[in-house]
Amino acid sequence: MSKRFFSILASLIVFACVVSGLAQTKSVDAEGHKWWQHAVFYEIYPRSYADSNNDGIGDLKGITSKMAYLHDLGVDAIWISPCFPSPQVDFGYDVSDYENIDPMYGTLADFDRMAAEAKQQGVRIILDFVVNHSSDQHPWFIDSKSSRTASHRDWYIWRDGKGPGQPPNNWISTFGGSAWKLDPATKQYYYHYFYAEQPDLNWRNPAVEKAMLDTTGWWYKRGVSGFRLDAVDTLFEDPKLSDNPVLPGTNKQGDPNTDEIHNKKLPEVHDVLQKLRKVADESDAVLIGETWTSNIDELKEYYGSHDNELQMPMDFMFTTVDKLSPPEFRRQIAQVDSAGGWPVFVISNHDKVRSYNRYGDGRNNDAIAKLMGAFYLTLRGTPIMYYGEEIGMENNDPRRKEDVKDPIGRTGWPKEIGRDGERTPMQWNTDTNAGFSTKDPWLPVPPSYKTHNVATESKDPDSVLNMYKKVLALRHTNEALREGSYTALNEDDDNVMSYLRSYRGKAVLVALNMSASPQKATFNLADKGFASANLKSLVATPQSSSKGIEVTLEPFGVFIAEVTK
Repeated sequence: MSKRFFSILASLIVFACVVSGLAQTKSVDAEGHKWWQHAVFYEIYPRSYADSNNDGIGDLKGITSKMAYLHDLGVDAIWISPCFPSPQVDFGYDVSDYENIDPMYGTLADFDRMAAEAKQQGVRIILDFVVNHSSDQHPWFIDSKSSRTASHRDWYIWRDGKGPGQPPNNWISTFGGSAWKLDPATKQYYYHYFYAEQPDLNWRNPAVEKAMLDTTGWWYKRGVSGFRLDAVDTLFEDPKLSDNPVLPGTNKQGDPNTDEIHNKKLPEVHDVLQKLRKVADESDAVLIGETWTSNIDELKEYYGSHDNELQMPMDFMFTTVDKLSPPEFRRQIAQVDSAGGWPVFVISNHDKVRSYNRYGDGRNNDAIAKLMGAFYLTLRGTPIMYYGEEIGMENNDPRRKEDVKDPIGRTGWPKEIGRDGERTPMQWNTDTNAGFSTKDPWLPVPPSYKTHNVATESKDPDSVLNMYKKVLALRHTNEALREGSYTALNEDDDNVMSYLRSYRGKAVLVALNMSASPQKATFNLADKGFASANLKSLVATPQSSSKGIEVTLEPFGVFIAEVTK
């Protein structure tokens, strides 16, 4: 056969591969929604998810082994907390190499196998990118510290002190004490918003910016679908190093309270987010922000004035509603809907006491866990679950200072007990250590693992896990829940949280009893386009039902129904 034939054949093969690739990565639906707008995200703390080699610490092979479980649960993307090489001073949030895997979790080959299995199961990979700081063991900082003229000196923030034994200013580390550490060799201080072993990168240096942007591109080429950006608020500091105003009182570490106006949320943060977004857009990737905001105007800023910053800034204000209060939840949802961007709902994560404890009353915790799952998984927006939430995992807090692993707990004990309690191993079955590992795990599992685990709850149709599965399945298949608008209903009801998700003449009504007593709610849907409506149950707790447009709810009951004419 001629060379021309083989040339044409090769071109056709390449074209077919490109078309196939485009089909697999199609990310915009007929309504113009990006893939992440329909996805359910699930945070995995890798030390605690699944231990494949029984050394007491979770790993990437362990995550790979659970990919089918995640798919069956209804998860579309997993956000993995930092798994890069690290001295583990802050459990991976002190990175010593941004383009590798920590040996305790495996290798790059293990990552590639995990990514391949995830793709087969229809699950995307999101990595946690620590943008504010590196480890003091990163080669960049080792060189930076070597002399005042080192090539990486300006990659970090070095300054002279105010005087002998006096740091440059009054900035406080979030882990306690001054945010400045003196290097005796070069006789200058370096800045660290977090632990001293986590020196802040100097984002005003173009070389730092380029290195970090290139890192995201390197991972995108390896199959990553996005990043959760850690501590974005702290990327920049006032170059004049002005003292922060001192406020009354002290924090849990005993330091003076200060108003961090000179080292948090500076305008330059948004310039960097736009540049990170530009790189992400080239790979159809998503950026999730750790965005702690105190009002909706602050949250709006993170989307960008031209939708050119974070696609998914997390609404942590939602988590500040720490009680079952329909009026407060309505206010928060209304504010987020008014922000103009796509809402992102979270009720737990690795820094926050588990929702099972925060919302539970000590008697009806399972019922409340089901209710909260049905709640935030049926709202308009993208939810980010936290591992174990789907089985009602509870906090297992340390009781003695010597048992604390978290740095903030060690420096702040006993007022600050740390975050170990919400980071305990995933509970898979009733075997030793909840089936996580045959060796004692790095953190102990709570006694509740005997009843709250995947194996046991899978067999119980009334379990927390099966409620999550039902709601997640409905979310993925019901157009009104997937595409529809959100409308609050019965806004004067202090006990029942109810709303309508509407789409092209179709609607789903969600009614949630956030009280410990039975409730009834009647809905007038005539002005919503349903003059003679009836309710057809889709997901409900056993004693919750409807008659016409009246819903009867058991204590902490759930009723999700299709509205029919």
